[in-house]
Amino acid sequence: MGSDDKKEPPHYAGHRARLRERFIKSGASSLPDYELVELLLFNSMPRRDVKPIAKALIKKFGSLAGILDADTSEISSVDGMGEVAAINLKVVRETAVRMLGQEIMDKPVLDNWQALLDYCRAAMGGEKVEQFRILFLNRKNVLIADELQQTGTIDHTPVYPREVIKRALDLGASALIMVHNHPSGDTTPSKPDIDMTMEIQDAGHKLGIQLHDHVIVSASGHTSFKSEGLL
Repeated sequence: MGSDDKKEPPHYAGHRARLRERFIKSGASSLPDYELVELLLFNSMPRRDVKPIAKALIKKFGSLAGILDADTSEISSVDGMGEVAAINLKVVRETAVRMLGQEIMDKPVLDNWQALLDYCRAAMGGEKVEQFRILFLNRKNVLIADELQQTGTIDHTPVYPREVIKRALDLGASALIMVHNHPSGDTTPSKPDIDMTMEIQDAGHKLGIQLHDHVIVSASGHTSFKSEGLL
């Protein structure tokens, strides 16, 4: 075949090259959310124009964080997306959460409080059902274990104080920080939240286990029991 029969590169090839160059030269802060999504989709969809798909994702979920917090099935339902591309986006989220978790593990948590909040909001803030997490600390307040104890419904997670304290004893923990999320976005503690916290604090006190704080997180913020004078 002659040179005149060579295929022209797709119209989006130049755009991809320019977008990568902007990312290299100026960093992620110079790009809007939909362009970061485009970059994430390039490898999943090497032969497609992903710009309209990225914009559709942003329109449906509101932001990059909203996309990454969505279920794989929800992401896959967007026109042009598939399961492989959706899973690749979820891998990005889980990688980010793991990195944030590693920033606080084996370190004095009370000296790295903002890092702890960042991790908890990333891990749980965007979840659509309530989750209850416990951070177990040693006598130097170093994080020795991070465990997701329960997953409940959209507005309730069953928590059993006896099980919480038993797990602390099993791990040899001297202190706890409890964290759970409110999918509604309102991080105001409910009466059951307060009652359960008081039960665990009392049970722990009898066995020399201190409850440092109970933090409620959402995608947009957090409430600390200690800061609110509830502990």
